[in-house]
Amino acid sequence: IENKEKILVFGDFDADGITSTVILSDFLEYCQADVSWYIPHRIKEGYSIQPEHISMAADQDVDLIITVDCGISSFDAVHKAASEDIDIIITDHHEPGPELPCALAVINPKRHDCPSSLYYLAGVGVAFFLVMALRKFLRDKGFWEDTTEPNLLNRLDLFAVGTIGDMVPLININRTFCIAGLDLMRKRARPGLKALADVCRVDISKIDSDDISYRIVPRLNAAGRISHARICVSHLTESNQVSIDKTAGLLDQFNTKRQQIEQEIIIDIEKTIASNPDILEDKLLFLHNEKWAPSVLGIAASRLARKYHCPVILLSTGGEYAVGSGRSIDQVNIHQALMGCESLLVRFGGHALAAGLTVKKENLKPLQEKLLEHIKNTYKPEHFQKSLTIDAVLDFKDIDIHLAKELDRLRPFGTANPEPVFLCKDLRVLSSYIIGQKHRKMVFGSSEAPNHKVEAFHFHIDTQKELLAFFPYIAFKLKVNKFKTESAQMIIEEL
Repeated sequence: IENKEKILVFGDFDADGITSTVILSDFLEYCQADVSWYIPHRIKEGYSIQPEHISMAADQDVDLIITVDCGISSFDAVHKAASEDIDIIITDHHEPGPELPCALAVINPKRHDCPSSLYYLAGVGVAFFLVMALRKFLRDKGFWEDTTEPNLLNRLDLFAVGTIGDMVPLININRTFCIAGLDLMRKRARPGLKALADVCRVDISKIDSDDISYRIVPRLNAAGRISHARICVSHLTESNQVSIDKTAGLLDQFNTKRQQIEQEIIIDIEKTIASNPDILEDKLLFLHNEKWAPSVLGIAASRLARKYHCPVILLSTGGEYAVGSGRSIDQVNIHQALMGCESLLVRFGGHALAAGLTVKKENLKPLQEKLLEHIKNTYKPEHFQKSLTIDAVLDFKDIDIHLAKELDRLRPFGTANPEPVFLCKDLRVLSSYIIGQKHRKMVFGSSEAPNHKVEAFHFHIDTQKELLAFFPYIAFKLKVNKFKTESAQMIIEEL
């Protein structure tokens, strides 16, 4: 900063990487550093920093590269940087291998020698802690004597979006900072986030972690899947309202297109399973197709992993290599499984529940066989049994707005802090209709409380099946109705 050396912030193309890039580059810019940022194209360039990115940085006379949410496995790029006399600071939260890149610094709370106990941070959390430490370092040097020291609380909205979006544990500091970030969004929303909330019809003054997960983050991620994620960095830093509104509308369109592409892939896979149901007996769904768009395979894999309760790896074979994503279930570590197959992979990275991978096409069959062998030797049938934890059995009369508001105080819910699930017995459907072709809205009643009624939603149902009018038991989550704030709403998990 003092020497006006050229700094490049190199981020990832998902919501975590985007918010990390904004936080770090924005802070360095405030410090009047000579800083620029770069997000790679998801398909053309792939995940993380590569040797060709170092050549690009060298051409621009970059002195220092700081990675955010990536870099822990970028050995070739770090080696290339050393030959170009470019320093690299790696900040990442993905699982490190047995060796670390020989960078100027490798900041990763999952390092075995890291004493911080902050293993649960997302990439944006690591970037935020770097900024906090740098601010204090500059304070100790008297850097802020002639300028106002920045209030980092104003960046916690980005911390919340990146952390919730990356599905890391919502515990300890993650939880505290996300609560503060959500509160900041409700009171004084960043224009880019406010515009995104508007296009997906979310009341920013009542935004919660579900809105971030299912509304805001998919639109940020859609840019990298359909076009280029750099659009999002510009969107979150833009001050011109006309430009902000235009970009928010574009991101909404990208998300709609992403949903259509994803649905086509899901239908394709469901047809394959229907014609060959035996493939589910292997406890690993390993499929590839040259027509599939690799950018949406992670979401498709996630949906299939939830439905069939087994790890899923989907690969697109349309390019030089097979490129794709894997998603897993709670008790099966997909990153560990891929580590055992490292010799067959061009590259891979991720964590226990999600991974990205690139493999030579001739290695697809050997990879599938080795993964199946690993799963067979490591896991037992009980690891694949679907279960649902019930936190309490409720009497129907106790399901009301008072309980919903008490539960609301426990938010934000997420990984490692799951939303409570309740059980209620013997419920009658008093009224019912279908919304959007696949969601059922109902009003429940019960003989135990004849005058008590509760609204309920059951999402993504098969409308071809009989719609029951009585349920012996229902597992559900309880929320405050956002449209009728003095009434409770049951969200059905299982019938």
